Order: sequence, then structure tokens, then C-alpha cells
Amino acid sequence: MSTDNTAQSASQTLNGVRLAAGDTELTVHPDNGCRIGSLRLGGTELLRQGAKYGCFPMVPWCGRLDHGQFRSGVSVGGPGQRHGVLHQMPINADPHAIHGTGRNLRWRTARATATTAAFTYDLADPAAPWPYPGKVTQLVELAEDGQSLTLTMGVEATDDSFPAQAGWHPWFVRHLGGPEGAASEGGDAEVQLDFTAEWQEERGEDHLPTGRRLPPQPGPWDDCFGMPQGVDVTLTWPGRLELKVAGRSEWVVIYDEQEAAVCVEPQSGPPNGLNTRPRLVTPIDPLEISTTWSWRSLA
Repeated sequence: MSTDNTAQSASQTLNGVRLAAGDTELTVHPDNGCRIGSLRLGGTELLRQGAKYGCFPMVPWCGRLDHGQFRSGVSVGGPGQRHGVLHQMPINADPHAIHGTGRNLRWRTARATATTAAFTYDLADPAAPWPYPGKVTQLVELAEDGQSLTLTMGVEATDDSFPAQAGWHPWFVRHLGGPEGAASEGGDAEVQLDFTAEWQEERGEDHLPTGRRLPPQPGPWDDCFGMPQGVDVTLTWPGRLELKVAGRSEWVVIYDEQEAAVCVEPQSGPPNGLNTRPRLVTPIDPLEISTTWSWRSLA
């Protein structure tokens, strides 16, 4: 993924990198895990506010990692022995490690224009170490008409191969207020979710997928769904806005157990996938994932 430096024409301040087109504006905070801290359409905020909310990249794994452990995928030992070097990641959702370490780091702004910005960090950053050298890149692209947003993330290995995942964790507001937080006419609109999944991963008592696939169950959810034809989820705030989250990846986690927000999380594999469905990143085969959010007014 190219991150060649270009003229810095985006608005870059201590408050982040601001992109804008039409009546849409967003702010990325590279110093806070490269999360999108704000996405406003016509002055109306779509993302839950707060330092740990917005929309953050999940990398180099997504969701919960079983007891924070995974194996490298590189064979060690003879026949009948387990393969791979065992690695321990920091536990931050006892007893598991959750959502990767990229969201805890300071990323570098590689380039920025009025509508596009690219950010990177080194996987070996000592602030959140990963046992393999490599680079992560996030590209944020706002359409020229301000009607869609495309996020792309790449994970590259510079030496040994390793398993990895990537995805996003947006916190969409459940109730859509008016511009600048003002109340809308007739009260705030509450979001509705619409999607069709081929299966739902059964969630065990430890909150990890059991490996059993179920027909999709009614919510509330903190669950992973399979969409082999690509992620396609629609959020509708009746009478206000329709927003579609789409992408070629076949996995998405839906979380709607909080009153303030709902999460639609496209990702390259299921929770604990470093152990159950490892996707090896090699120097000649990087991991890349993309999602596009598009929207239209219903007012």
C-alpha cells in the first residue's frame, strides 16, 4: 500500500487531521490509535464521542484473543507436537486480549490532502510490542462529493511470516440528534439495523466462538456473523439518515448491548482467528482489507 508523501493540504492540528467534502467532515487522531474521532454530516455527529470511542482500527488482531495467546505458525518440533512459537499479548479484557494493540499507539501521518490521508506505524513499536517486524498502514478516503467514506488497512511483514487480522470498530450513535448536538424535530431518531447473514458464530461462555455455526439469532448481539458474499449492513435512523457498511470481507461483529451506541465491525476473520483461522502475512503476501460507508438523507 503506497504511502508516498505528498503536499500536506489537509487541516492538521493538535486536534487531529481533518478531512472535508460537501457537507461532510471527519477528524482522524493519529496520536490516539489513528481513530476517527468525529464524522459529521451536515453538522450532525454519527460517532459516539470520547477518547476510547469514535472508530478505531483493530490490528494486528480483531476481537478477543484466547488468553492473549497465539502461535506463530512456523513449525517447531517433530511429528505429533504442536507447531509454532507461543506468544503472549497483554491481557486487557480478562482473561483475554481484545481488539489488537494498534488502537493504543501513536501513528505517523504519511500524507494528507483535503479528502484523503494515510497513516502508518511499525509493528515493533515498543509502546505496544508485536513479536514480528512489519508495518501497518491505514488509508482514509472521503469521496469528493462527501457521500461516502472508504477505509483501507494493510499489514506488511518485513521478515518472518506471522498470522494477523485487521478490521474496524466504529461506535455509531444509537440516537441521532440534530446539528451540533441539538435536538431534532420530533425527538431523536433511534437506529435500526438490517442485515442478512449466512451464519452466526456460536459464542461460548468465555465470549469466544466455539467453532459451531448457527442460523442467525435475534438480538441483542455481541456476536460474529458470516457473510461470504461480503459484509453488507444497513443502519437506518428513520426519517433522518440511511448508512450502509459494505466490504469484501466475510466477517462482521455486531454489538448493540449498550444504550448509547451500536457497533458494526467488519474484519478479516472471526474473534480468536489468530488461533482458529490464521491468515499468514508474508513479505510477498500482505494482508489488506477495505470497507466503504455510504449514506443518504431520508429527511
